[in-house]
Amino acid sequence: MWFPVDASGWVRRARQVVSPNCDARPPRTPITLLVIHSISLPPGHFGGDHVLRLFTNTLDPTAYPGYAELAQQQVSAHFLIRRDGELIQFVSCLQRAWHAGVSRWRGRPHCNAFSIGIELEGGDDAPFEEAQYDVLIALANTLCATYPIRAVTGHSHIAPGRKTDPGPHFDWARLRDHIPDCPNGMGSG
Repeated sequence: MWFPVDASGWVRRARQVVSPNCDARPPRTPITLLVIHSISLPPGHFGGDHVLRLFTNTLDPTAYPGYAELAQQQVSAHFLIRRDGELIQFVSCLQRAWHAGVSRWRGRPHCNAFSIGIELEGGDDAPFEEAQYDVLIALANTLCATYPIRAVTGHSHIAPGRKTDPGPHFDWARLRDHIPDCPNGMGSG
């Protein structure tokens, strides 16, 4: 499986749901990091369109407790991989998606500027699906071959104490074994 990226930073094999929550990367800033996240809305529930609505600023603040505050945030990721392996792209890889928040990787702050964010539909309490790993591995290999990515890490590693995703069920060894084009690290940083 391969997910070619076009010259404008879009994976045409992915479903496109364009998010307004992005902006230009700083000039001359190469993409050197992949950040793995996990998300489910409502928490622990899979399927539905709440994550898509969050990333497109259309989340109903009355739909679930806690959504009022969540709906005020402007967040996105470049990609979401659903439980069944569906790949959705929200932001061009060439733009800065707003996924990492306050973050630092190996002493370098503002990870959004130099990373691509990949959300997995899931959470801390459930293992991820085979279809998700298959798509994640193929996507990560494509991105590592397309951009000068040097490491893959989790949201918890770039925002320790603030974030826990992708969580304890994420299989870092599996990812490490299947992404040969990522030379300088996987997981904690």
